[in-house]
Amino acid sequence: MRGVDIRMRRYFLVALALAAVTATTAQAAPMTAAEAVKIALEKSTSVVQANASVLDAKGGMWGAYAGVLPRLSASYSRAGLAASPGFDFQYSGTGRISGSWTVFSLGNIADWSSEKKAMKSALLSRDDTRAQVVLDTKRQFYEVVRAMHLARVNAQGLKLARDDERRVRALFEVGSVSKSELLRARVRTSQAELDSLTADHSVVAQRIQLAQQMGVPEATIGVVDSSLTAGETAVYDSAAVFADARAHRPDLLAAEAELSAAEIGVRASRLGRLPALTASADWSNYSYNSLGWDHTEGGTLALSMPIFDSNVEARSAASRARLLRSRETRDALLRNLQSEVDLTLLAYQEFTEREALARRTVESAGENLNLVQQKYNVGSSTILDLIDAQVQYQRSWSDLVSAMAAIRVAEAAVDKVRGRTE
Repeated sequence: MRGVDIRMRRYFLVALALAAVTATTAQAAPMTAAEAVKIALEKSTSVVQANASVLDAKGGMWGAYAGVLPRLSASYSRAGLAASPGFDFQYSGTGRISGSWTVFSLGNIADWSSEKKAMKSALLSRDDTRAQVVLDTKRQFYEVVRAMHLARVNAQGLKLARDDERRVRALFEVGSVSKSELLRARVRTSQAELDSLTADHSVVAQRIQLAQQMGVPEATIGVVDSSLTAGETAVYDSAAVFADARAHRPDLLAAEAELSAAEIGVRASRLGRLPALTASADWSNYSYNSLGWDHTEGGTLALSMPIFDSNVEARSAASRARLLRSRETRDALLRNLQSEVDLTLLAYQEFTEREALARRTVESAGENLNLVQQKYNVGSSTILDLIDAQVQYQRSWSDLVSAMAAIRVAEAAVDKVRGRTE
């Protein structure tokens, strides 16, 4: 009895969750895959971190500007003092204006150019992150859709199993079937109950994962649009997709921009050993008091060259290490690009063929179920034959749902591999 109570409690919780979902349906339209992607592109953790990386790169670029642009600063202060009570109040003010400019430094110019390339790489990396978020969100969205359909299929299978058990029990009571057949019907009902409960829990689990991918609480998702329709099967040319990927893939373009920035960085570390010309000017002691104004002016023109500086050596080693990493990253992407394109297109073709096969299987399983039902009605087929036909029909629908959801994900994967980010 305790096991029955636990089972009934679980059913009550699942029913309560489904009731909440049904109530939400009446209030808002179901969320589509495009809407889920839009939210994820705004609130996903990956996108937020990518935006932060762009800000880091922008800070580095402005830091490099400091090496090639003039710097100007100004300060001013004012003070006053009363000589004694009842006498005049004396005051004075002091100001200063100073400026400096590295007129000529090949190392600083190369640094500025390198940071500009790094900024471009950061922007392209953000585009690649957004493309990955689009793919991951669509993949998880259709996992939710698939779980919802499978839950419905399993619920229908549970209903059939219970109906069959009642039918077998009635036949057993009149002596038409053996007790083993009744036990098999009970086992099938128990398995159908377990499958249905697992499927319901899978819906909740997949919704939670979708919410995590989108960067929002699960309660805010509402109802997911579970419609799955068969679209037109596209025919992709591998060479054309590869050309699109080579020209538009943001991760590849980002890797090339980073490689260019690293190459310039190595040159900058070498050019930093050359002399640099710096000019500075200072206008200070602009003061006024009872005696009038006073000020001083000055300027310098300096030529400097590092003879031995450990910071220069450290920078040179770091720039060479960055160059090695960025070159290997770019080369690895190029090496694997054709294979990635071929595997993605092969997966799409496999899922389209699997959908066509599953659709034919559903038709055949449905015809077989009708035939067995007719035979059973006239007594030429057993109840076990009818149960087996029902199980085959249920499984064929599950395979079709899985294949249709996989096609939607495969389409998103093709868009990503060819460089169509959003």
